[in-house]
Amino acid sequence: MPGRFLSLFRPISRFLPEVAPPEKRPSFKARLAWTAVALVVYLIMCNTPLYGAPSGGADPFYYMRIIFASRRGTLMELGIGPIVTAGIVLQLLAASRMIECDFTNPEDRALFTAANKFFSILLTAVNALAYILGGVYGGLGFKEAALIFAQLVAVGIVLILLDEMIQKGWGLGSGISLFILAGVAVNILWDSLNPMPVGDRLSHGALIATAQCIMNGDWKALYDRGGYPTLLGFISTLVAFLVCIYMQMTRVEIPISYARYRGFRGRYPISLLYVSNIPVIFTSALFANVYLISQLLWNHYKDQNIFWVNLLGTYGQDPKTGRIRPTGGLVYYMIAPRGLGDVAADPIRAVAYLVIMVTACAIFARLWLEVGGLDPATVARQIVDAGLQVPGFRRSYQAVKRLLERYIPTTTVLGGILVGLLAAIADFFGTFGTGTGILLSVGIIYQYYQVLAREQLEEMYPALARLLGTR
Repeated sequence: MPGRFLSLFRPISRFLPEVAPPEKRPSFKARLAWTAVALVVYLIMCNTPLYGAPSGGADPFYYMRIIFASRRGTLMELGIGPIVTAGIVLQLLAASRMIECDFTNPEDRALFTAANKFFSILLTAVNALAYILGGVYGGLGFKEAALIFAQLVAVGIVLILLDEMIQKGWGLGSGISLFILAGVAVNILWDSLNPMPVGDRLSHGALIATAQCIMNGDWKALYDRGGYPTLLGFISTLVAFLVCIYMQMTRVEIPISYARYRGFRGRYPISLLYVSNIPVIFTSALFANVYLISQLLWNHYKDQNIFWVNLLGTYGQDPKTGRIRPTGGLVYYMIAPRGLGDVAADPIRAVAYLVIMVTACAIFARLWLEVGGLDPATVARQIVDAGLQVPGFRRSYQAVKRLLERYIPTTTVLGGILVGLLAAIADFFGTFGTGTGILLSVGIIYQYYQVLAREQLEEMYPALARLLGTR
């Protein structure tokens, strides 16, 4: 029986939009095609202007666009922010047992999905309302405000259904992951090859601007263009990708064997990124939501000079790029300096951001270890219950637990610290797509690599797929 909280969503689930699962598992090519359709729809919405919203002007939420796969002034104004926030909150509540949910029970899974969908739509409506009332689009009449609100909520529902379509078997992987990867990829291509001139009269794209700098003899612009992409940022992007891949592949492998059948041996991997990119996702979502709340409050109350609003964050316009950026308050130290020029201009801010980022990632890594069912006690119980043992150790729960306690907690915290360091330092060097975006992209690419490898194997050996229960 589902818990009391999930039971509340049984009547609501009947009215929520839903994508029906396929009656028969589509072929690999069909799933690849549906994944491409979802991606094309997302990119079209990214380039469709939000009808009724004023065009131009500074982007007050520029620094959170990459994480939430959103784009200023388009149908993707809110991006996946409300969906990600709702999912994180519900996952934490379920993992910490604050709400009862048995994920092995199909009814519980269905109700949990309904709850996630309901809160995603609710947060989409709340964020859309906050944007309008916060003055992001300036002064609007009732009709214009209602039209913008309806568009943002409708697009949020479309995103939820696209993600559900992919996850229910029509596509490959996760829609949310696909949209994040697409957003980061577009940002990297834009920062590398965009030929449009910007404030320093050079092209926006770093590679084209580099050629212009060499011809003009402007060597400083190779590493500092006042917030615009540089050659140093391009190189640091490549280095960040390589470091992320190395961290993804680094692991400790504990040998295991089947207790009942001799000769069956394997390895239990404990990756350096044991809890994956969860710490940096939680940290970025926290920072982005604090930034969003602060920006909306400042837009509404900036002329009243309220102490608590100013303590949370104050903002001003960058004279070089025209972007709205934090100038003080808590948010000032939660947004990374972009480029060595910003770091040199305020090294105290850079150090404070680095400390906050690393500390938050370490805390979230340790927290997710406990609430996500990845702690040594839970893993040891799973190994013993599966009939496995570690050679050279007694086949007992306590023996396996003590062995895992040597590696898992230390690896988890170390991984959290390293992803925090990488995300922060990459931003200091002006990495395209931000350090957090690079981390997420590498993790998503690795997940897609595993999905594609499994799909290819199942296409070649259908009997193996039936044995694994995937068909």
